[in-house]
Amino acid sequence: MTSEERLDLLREALPYIQRFKGRTFVVKLSGKVTEEAENLSSLAEELALLHQVGIHLCVIHGGGKQLTKLARQLGVEQKIINGRRITDDSTLDMAKMIFAGKINTEILAALRRRGIEAVGLSGVDAGIVHAEQRLSKEILNRETGAREQVDWGHVGDVVAINDRLLRVLLEHNYLPVVSSLGADDAGRVFNINADTIAAEIAAHLGAEKLILMTDTDGVYTDASDANSKLSRLTADELDELVRSGKATGGMIPKLQSLISILERGVGSAHVINGTRRNALLSEVFTDEGTGTMIVR
Repeated sequence: MTSEERLDLLREALPYIQRFKGRTFVVKLSGKVTEEAENLSSLAEELALLHQVGIHLCVIHGGGKQLTKLARQLGVEQKIINGRRITDDSTLDMAKMIFAGKINTEILAALRRRGIEAVGLSGVDAGIVHAEQRLSKEILNRETGAREQVDWGHVGDVVAINDRLLRVLLEHNYLPVVSSLGADDAGRVFNINADTIAAEIAAHLGAEKLILMTDTDGVYTDASDANSKLSRLTADELDELVRSGKATGGMIPKLQSLISILERGVGSAHVINGTRRNALLSEVFTDEGTGTMIVR
């Protein structure tokens, strides 16, 4: 790329920088995005750039891949149904160690190397995520085609979000990094889907954007066809993808979490590949973008 082309990119980015300065983005990082140190370091640079140009960032992260890896190492059997993990006692203990410990600290360290004052939290801190235990219920297992009664164990559903601490941190130019745990009033800790937490926090903060960083390039109408990626779609079209069965596996809960928040004031939602260098910057600061943008 020539110097002239680089300058043209800066010109293209300028109106977006002006538009989004002072706005809030909620960025959700999947475990696959944070797994490799080199990729996390590169992503921290992109987050730092957004932060430095005046965009308020709140980062939410899961860690499903790392949790599965640790469970395999320790010989703890895992069961996932329709993209959701059943969380028994041993799995909850591992989730606490992986989510609120290892991954959260590694994200903070990567941001610190870029001069960003980030604050590590879980949904348990300051009652950010008030949750209740998910009840056992009969569901259709999409993999087997059979209906079965499922006890989700220590899986929680979000009841309420207390965003006071997050707002204080954002107003003072800190970058909150929140892991996907929550608790009830009795102090029972639950494993909660990170996409759900990110969506709820985005809605409560009135975020301009909710950005889901995964290991896929966006939303596809056919997972086996690279040419079927959708660059832009509406919430109604997204709902149809889920109901028609074209969305599969772990993508289903991600997409379901997006449908309602667009009606609750979030400007747009994005699904992009967090393992691709500059994907975040391209999605935010260029006309073409890289992933899928969902609007009302």
